[in-house]
Amino acid sequence: MAGLYSQIYIQVVFSVKGRQSMISHKWEEELYKYITGIITEKKQKLLAINGMPDHIHILIGMRPSCRLSDLVREIKKASNQFINDKKFTKTKFQWQEGYGAFSYSHSAFGNVITYIKNQKEHHRKTAFREEYLNFLKKFEIEFKEEYLFEFYD
Repeated sequence: MAGLYSQIYIQVVFSVKGRQSMISHKWEEELYKYITGIITEKKQKLLAINGMPDHIHILIGMRPSCRLSDLVREIKKASNQFINDKKFTKTKFQWQEGYGAFSYSHSAFGNVITYIKNQKEHHRKTAFREEYLNFLKKFEIEFKEEYLFEFYD
């Protein structure tokens, strides 16, 4: 019987509803550990996670049996609940609808990990809107402005 062998690397990007800067440096590590637990529980491999107060990037090594939309829905739903239960924010926390998902080859994945780890440095020069639009263009993804994240520059 033949086995199944795969390498699927997906970077997922999503933001806080209204692009509010609600993710505090005081508790972001706790959030990232919680999200890591969700991904691990779903039998996927977290390779990198980091972000800014208004959005996060996650690089996941995925098994072919996992549906990305189900995984992202679970990450967002459970982490929403986690943040609200812990009362990390003064107002209700919520992720914005939608997400970006970008696939990478094994040869690029080291650069993606470095990129994610250096988010705070990167965003000193580049706004999230510019970053996200660059991803869409680089990966030749057709999009309509009205269906993108709500950007507040």
